[in-house]
Amino acid sequence: MKTNTYEISDANIIIDKAPKAILVGLMHGDMESSKFDHSLSELSELAKACDLETVGTVTQTLPHPDHSTFIGSGKVEELKNLISMLDADIIIFSDTLSPIQLRNLEKILDTEVIDRTGLILQIFAKRARTRESRMQVEYAQLQFMLPRLAGMRTELSRQGGGSGRLSNKGAGEKKLELDRRRIEKRMAELRRELETIERERDTQRAKRLSSDVPRISLVGYTNAGKSTLLNALLEKSHVEDIDNKKVLQKDMLFATLDTTVRRISAPGHKPFLLSDTVGFIDELPTTLVKAFRSTLAEAVYADILLEVIDFSDPEYMTHIEVTERTLREIGAGAIPIIYVFNKADVVIAGSEHTSLEIPHVKSGRIYMSAENGIGLDELMTLIEKTLEGEKKEATFLIPYSDGAALYELTSSAEVISTEYTEGGTKLLVKCSMRDLKRHENYII
Repeated sequence: MKTNTYEISDANIIIDKAPKAILVGLMHGDMESSKFDHSLSELSELAKACDLETVGTVTQTLPHPDHSTFIGSGKVEELKNLISMLDADIIIFSDTLSPIQLRNLEKILDTEVIDRTGLILQIFAKRARTRESRMQVEYAQLQFMLPRLAGMRTELSRQGGGSGRLSNKGAGEKKLELDRRRIEKRMAELRRELETIERERDTQRAKRLSSDVPRISLVGYTNAGKSTLLNALLEKSHVEDIDNKKVLQKDMLFATLDTTVRRISAPGHKPFLLSDTVGFIDELPTTLVKAFRSTLAEAVYADILLEVIDFSDPEYMTHIEVTERTLREIGAGAIPIIYVFNKADVVIAGSEHTSLEIPHVKSGRIYMSAENGIGLDELMTLIEKTLEGEKKEATFLIPYSDGAALYELTSSAEVISTEYTEGGTKLLVKCSMRDLKRHENYII
């Protein structure tokens, strides 16, 4: 059974020269209509983040995607007519297209066609600022492009086949093979450069790990308010040159990509290092997750994760599932999490029956508003309590040569007894899990 629908937005008033895009979504299998609608809404926001003007939306329902054109030949013809009517420049599909589907669609429609993965890659390319993030995005783009080269070079002749002998290649290599080799060579260069940067990052991270300052990492769905929270905590810290320390905060998907680490030292609270990195999204391209693995490792080495959630978004539960699935993929699934339900003031303002008052803290979660500075002190207190955890008794034998470890333990833990032995200072203490982990080599 097929259903054919499309909507046309008001495209008569043109304010700027932004490229015009038509969005295409396919509801297939057992997909729920609410999830399908959310997917198209998110695709529209992604197009906006890529500076595209959405002028139309086309939807299709099929039992399963069409192998050749994804949405079926009849719907493709409708789409072709709509392109002519709206003078569209680009067609964006809400799902990932195979190289064959991409090639067929571009040939029939005679218009640029990209899928959700390609669109996200374009956004990352626009947003990348540091040398490392630009290289990571370029590597992901090349990795995505490589299997799709044939579709990009339909006008070129193909090399001879058959016996596999070199003589069958004819007079010389064709452009398709040359492009493939150039891409593979560039990917190898990027891998070497990124490995060098990763070693430098590991050195910096090792210095932070050796410090007694706790490491907190912001994670969460894109546009949940992570950068806003980082900036709000910086303002509480009264740091010097704060304008240069702040990060970009904007109501837009993937407004920031670059990893940032800042020291938060608010009056009345213990200092900690706070890192902010790229936000997650449903079906985040695997190539990007792999390319950004070294920067996402900030979350892997954190003592606590602050999972920032846009509480005002109706799909916030789905966002939590996506975030935690991504955390498991990068190896950060076992790290303690504080759930920060941000924008809770918007929820209260839009409901007449809620009894929620903010800030509100309950069993590892906090309802707050980073933009309005509501709940910042309560959040930092929750961080401190979570870092301490349930204190346990343990016996340590600290060698006399490691005075720093002795000082750290006696400063942060509750010392029950002290004994000086030939092997070092024997301490019976009641300490946090963090102290146990830091000095586990000395536990007896």
